[in-house]
Amino acid sequence: MIDRRLITQIKDRLSHTSAVVLLGPRQVGKTTLARTIAKDRDALYLDLERQEDLDKLRTDTTSYLLSHQHHLVIIDEIQHYPELFMTLRGSIDVGRQQGHDHNRFLLLGSASMELMHQSESLAGRVSYLQLNPLDVWEVESNDIDRLWVRGGFPPSFLSANDKQSFIWREDFIASYLRRDMQQFDIDSRIEATTLHRLWTMLAHCQGSPLNLSSLAGSLGIKAVTVGRYIDIFHDLLLVRKLTPWYRNTKKRLVKSPKIYLRDSGITHALLRLTDKETLLGHPIAGTSWEAFAIENILSRLPTDCQTHFYRTSSGAEIDLLISQGLDTLWAIEIKRSVAPNRALLTFSEDVFPQAKFIVYAGNERYPLGRGIEAIGLREICQEVSRNFNNF
Repeated sequence: MIDRRLITQIKDRLSHTSAVVLLGPRQVGKTTLARTIAKDRDALYLDLERQEDLDKLRTDTTSYLLSHQHHLVIIDEIQHYPELFMTLRGSIDVGRQQGHDHNRFLLLGSASMELMHQSESLAGRVSYLQLNPLDVWEVESNDIDRLWVRGGFPPSFLSANDKQSFIWREDFIASYLRRDMQQFDIDSRIEATTLHRLWTMLAHCQGSPLNLSSLAGSLGIKAVTVGRYIDIFHDLLLVRKLTPWYRNTKKRLVKSPKIYLRDSGITHALLRLTDKETLLGHPIAGTSWEAFAIENILSRLPTDCQTHFYRTSSGAEIDLLISQGLDTLWAIEIKRSVAPNRALLTFSEDVFPQAKFIVYAGNERYPLGRGIEAIGLREICQEVSRNFNNF
């Protein structure tokens, strides 16, 4: 499956920006998308996980790039060669000084904050985009439950059956534990078994305020170490931290972030939930649907939006708040089935959101009273796309 919308965005930015960084976890489809773009123009593709491609750049980077100055240069897994960013900056600047800007770079990376930190040397010369797993608008409406169960990674979603999808996700998890997680640990080798236990614990307790001490006690390691490991999951785009709402409220609010696994299929693989029937009989079903809905909604938001959750010390809670600037605020509660939510009313009296929704697993949209609407997941994603715009 090719994200035509993102292809259009990348081509547009490459037309006026020297470098575009495309971020996304492994196996999400970055390479396929980049190769699709390369078909329309003269392009050079380098994969920095291949030693021969890495050697081409390390031998004489400047000369090598100069010899391809009229090509679109696509560099995959860019985080493996952070020193390259400074050379790219020089190549871009030389072209500008000579009155031409032939070189365009499409840089693909599987890490988030770490990659952005390394690319600070390209400030003013680079544009960022993110490729997410498949969302509800990229599949047929009758495939949404399959997307929820299997997750949005194309090889998992498109597998011939649930068993093959589950095996793919198990292999995906093992690959991250053996290889990707290890490259981030600068002090000592991370034990894969400890990381797997932590990842599984996060799957169990996602949607709750993060308690590092509790996790550390269960794992028998220090809380600061648990925090570091969670940061690595976050940097690899596998975990999302949702911060609490903090503006202009008279209530005592929870201050710890919530942790969500970003792909529902990975959650279900970690918890050994192989199909829809098994999932629906498990206590995690409601929270899994909540995380699934949040990821789909957030995938449709522009980068200038802020997202939070609302939770008072007494337990009143709203799953998702979306704000843009100082004037736009939406409050969204997420449930598999619709039920009245007193927290939406309490929050309304305190902060006054412009829109209040309960997102559920059905398709019909209807009012619930007091300005609250029940709405399906596909339609709330459409509403988000329509009402929150890039400036």
